[in-house]
Amino acid sequence: MAKQILIAGFGGQGVLFSGKFLAYEGLLEDKEVSWLPSYGPEMRGGTANCSIIISDTKIGSPIVNNPDILIAMNAPSLEKYEDATNAGGVIISDNSLIEKKVAREDVEAYYIPATKLASDENLPGLANMIMIGYMIKKTGIIPYENVEAAMKKVVSAKKQNLFDLNMKAVELGYNYAE
Repeated sequence: MAKQILIAGFGGQGVLFSGKFLAYEGLLEDKEVSWLPSYGPEMRGGTANCSIIISDTKIGSPIVNNPDILIAMNAPSLEKYEDATNAGGVIISDNSLIEKKVAREDVEAYYIPATKLASDENLPGLANMIMIGYMIKKTGIIPYENVEAAMKKVVSAKKQNLFDLNMKAVELGYNYAE
């Protein structure tokens, strides 16, 4: 198994944190992993994306040109990467921020109002982790049982107050029913 994941959005949406979380999750599964962040020079509001590869075998390159799973957190990201997603792949978009539907019929498309859910549940800035929980449920790429252990690896000691909020966000996405 080798899955290539691309998470894309704008700066401040937690794109890089989400990718790091998935990489740690893969490590807990004793998989080969790659995490490659990419972002514009702006601190907030610029472009951001993160390539993650989780594989049973060695990874030759960390670059994800054609993702098996695309998580689009804003409209420009969906527009930019929809056509690059592999046929048979999965595209998950935040329909709180993206009105456009996926045009392709050779991919599975899912929509979750992650930003709205985060706001409604008083989880500001955690739409990213809601989408991760939803992706885990829809793809089965990683076991939900390892979420807590991976979260302990990525939430720093200085920010332990955010641990429970991140866990709640993942759970909310995992249990979201359309």
